[in-house]
Amino acid sequence: MIHPSYADLMAVVNSEVEPGEEKVVNSRYSIVLATAKRARQIIDGSTPLVKSSCGKPLSSAVEELYQSKIKILGDEEEKEE
Repeated sequence: MIHPSYADLMAVVNSEVEPGEEKVVNSRYSIVLATAKRARQIIDGSTPLVKSSCGKPLSSAVEELYQSKIKILGDEEEKEE
């Protein structure tokens, strides 16, 4: 079993959304894409923002997302940056 669970990750990512606004993440697929993208960044040399118990890039990416060290941007927000 994955810890934290998809439901836990989705709750953390959507925790800053005001009632009535559109959620940042609506599916597990979005969580998988975001963590995979961050894991690739770590593999390519980016420094992990948290200490992972096993040291694997994907585990570090999941932990960063769970601890709100990284933020998932929508398509429109990505274009602005």
